[in-house]
Amino acid sequence: MKTVQLKKNKNSNWKYLSENISLKKPLVLVFGNRFLLEDENIYQEVKEMFTDGHIVFGSSCGDISSDAIDEETITITAIEFEKSTFEIKTANVNENKIDDHYDSFKAGKDLISKFNTKNLKYIFVVSEGSFLNGSQFTTGMNAATDDNLLITGALCGDDARFEKTVSSYNENPKQGELVAIGLYGESLEVSFSINGGWTPFGPERIVTKSKGNILYELDNLPALDLYKKYLGDKSKELPSAALLYPLNVKSEKEKNSIVRTIININEDDNSMILAGDIIENSKVQLMMTNVDNIVNAAEKAAISASEIRKNKPELAILVSCIGRKLVLDQRVEEEVEEVIEIVGETTTVTGLYSYGEIAPFIGESNCQLHNQTMTITLISE
Repeated sequence: MKTVQLKKNKNSNWKYLSENISLKKPLVLVFGNRFLLEDENIYQEVKEMFTDGHIVFGSSCGDISSDAIDEETITITAIEFEKSTFEIKTANVNENKIDDHYDSFKAGKDLISKFNTKNLKYIFVVSEGSFLNGSQFTTGMNAATDDNLLITGALCGDDARFEKTVSSYNENPKQGELVAIGLYGESLEVSFSINGGWTPFGPERIVTKSKGNILYELDNLPALDLYKKYLGDKSKELPSAALLYPLNVKSEKEKNSIVRTIININEDDNSMILAGDIIENSKVQLMMTNVDNIVNAAEKAAISASEIRKNKPELAILVSCIGRKLVLDQRVEEEVEEVIEIVGETTTVTGLYSYGEIAPFIGESNCQLHNQTMTITLISE
């Protein structure tokens, strides 16, 4: 495996973060600020550098590289696989639109069903992140694989604006796009791990009214009113303040509890819109964390993903949550530094801060939508 990394901001030209070497038909991952990715010349600009490259774009809440984490930049990681091959499939959520409802389950199932499954080892997904129902999307992807294929990935981000996200394959980034990269190869080794570092607090509440990813009532009381009561003065900063106080959700249908970020609120009906589905009769608790817990969780995820490997990783794809980034603030680079310390400085590190992380729970094979986690995927040939 050979890799090249570059970075730029709106006022600079491309700067190489690695040695400038020639790559053959590389997979080119381009993560960065949504406004910069909306430049009408961005695809052509990258294409001129990687003329035979397969170029995948995804907007982020911050792009991750071996060098740094930045909010107002674009980072390119180009990868030449020497022993493995890859295929890229796309879909657009708008194609599954029915009466203003986006069939996220169908979108996920149809996307993964496009792959030739022979020797398919792993899929990495770069997904629309602003209106897709991530829970239904991952359920649909699992339905296409019978729960026996490793899938990790990200819902694209837009910093704390929550206006829109963009992504694409071999064209200018656009809304609604779903991109899946399938890796094939006998010698390919892929491992993953996730960890959060958030702690539940306060009483458990029962979800007494919900629909899809909209939470209306807890213990038969308006959900938003109850949430504001816990937040106190911080409720004036909603919805952005909700990123610091997600919900721990326990459902009878799931073995593990899932963290759910509140991505918006509706004052008219006192409801909260979550990043994924929340099922009635689930139990929920508020969660909180601090910088040390976030950083320690990233370290644990890196150790867990490394311990189960036979070979040293050549590539590390990191997907972390915008809520974690807000907690870390000026210390945001610390969680990535912990990962690099574990996987080694010779491992190329790439990734993004997202609106949702896609990965299985540890010990399982069916992928889930997560919030507030650090998801690490380690790859070698």
